Amino acid sequence: MSKISVMVNGLPGNVASTLIPHILADENFSLIPASLTGPDTLEEQVSCCGVNFSLIKPADRDAWISDVLLKNSGLVAIDYTHPSAVNANAIFYAKHQIPFVMGTTGGDREALSESILQSSTCAVIAPNMAKQIVGFQAMMAHAAENFPDLFKGYTLRIEESHQSGKADTSGTAKAMVRYFNSLGIPFNVDAIEMERNPERQENVWGIPAEHISGHAWHTYTLRSEDGSVCFQFTHNINGRDVYARGTLDAVSFLRQKMIMGCKGQVFSMIDVLKG
Repeated sequence: MSKISVMVNGLPGNVASTLIPHILADENFSLIPASLTGPDTLEEQVSCCGVNFSLIKPADRDAWISDVLLKNSGLVAIDYTHPSAVNANAIFYAKHQIPFVMGTTGGDREALSESILQSSTCAVIAPNMAKQIVGFQAMMAHAAENFPDLFKGYTLRIEESHQSGKADTSGTAKAMVRYFNSLGIPFNVDAIEMERNPERQENVWGIPAEHISGHAWHTYTLRSEDGSVCFQFTHNINGRDVYARGTLDAVSFLRQKMIMGCKGQVFSMIDVLKG
């Protein structure tokens, strides 16, 4: 099979940068030395793992992409940009029929999906690209569907901690809320407790100092009305490598779907796991 041409958008961001060495080390992928970036980025280039990437701003990308697509048939984009760019980026990908894997959270998620459903391309869109976390979510989805109101009468507390640069509430935590709702617990995403203070993360949460700049810790605590029963689910990730591995699996999955002629479809990471 020929290599899959991949464009990683969101450089010089942390998650996008984490992907680069994984792509370079994998013979199944060919990396485009350019990245879509925000309008306020001052640099014109950034270096990562010995590769110089041109940073393409929104005003320049329509003119720039035509030549890239001519030279890179079957291009797949990976989007780890910013919540404020989610919808505009999806419209751009759809306009140019570029299939994409989006791990960026935030934005108008309904409009995001709609822009793909009305297009000739496809996407894998997920708030979490870690396959093991996605598997846990699938188990919760199964419980929610088959055991409605299982935790009726229980209270729920959701705590999440991410690096201080993460602008929005955890997409994973927000996705979990609907499962707990189906299990009988009224809970609003606005009640999710966010932690972005590095000092508290290290001294109160116990997050290792070397991972303060890149982590994703989540705890869901359920208590019965009388306080005699407590259930707690925790998943803590240090670093970003687990997201890179899942993202590349999603790229391979999406490329196969495009070869099969899929159009106007939005896939999840659960689809990738079932693959």
